[in-house]
Amino acid sequence: MTYRVRCLLPLCLLVCVAFSSAARADRSRDRTQVGSNINIGAGEEVQEATCFGCSIRVGGKAAGDVTAFGGSIIVEDQGEIGGDTTAFGGGIRLARDTTVSGDVTVFGGRIQRDPAATVGGDVTAMGGPGWILLIFVLPCVFLGLLIALIVVVIRRLLRPKIPIVA
Repeated sequence: MTYRVRCLLPLCLLVCVAFSSAARADRSRDRTQVGSNINIGAGEEVQEATCFGCSIRVGGKAAGDVTAFGGSIIVEDQGEIGGDTTAFGGGIRLARDTTVSGDVTVFGGRIQRDPAATVGGDVTAMGGPGWILLIFVLPCVFLGLLIALIVVVIRRLLRPKIPIVA
């Protein structure tokens, strides 16, 4: 390597590390968990919360969206959500004096809402096991059929041709 490349390489590395740590510090306000519940305490503020196979409890403030896949969302007294609230395969419970600025949507669950809770957008509940079947099982069946079709086509293309004797 030339002298110029050897001098610029550490400088470039230092700049990359500085920018990546600044980006990491900004994103640290997001909470994402798999299989472990998220608890946003009173007086605590996060940007967004996403949970896979667990529940989210909001006692403080979430400035963005709150989404739970296979779990419930509970917004406690004085809890605030600045974006949309969505639960797939779970329910949403809004206690008194809570605020959700965006939409509240539930697929395969139900909404329990105190009359004093404020929702700025639409409230949509598609409850019951039929929606779970439609959302999760039907795409898996379609994907399985597509894979089976691809396997059959490939096997036919790779089958050796046998000449027909007349």
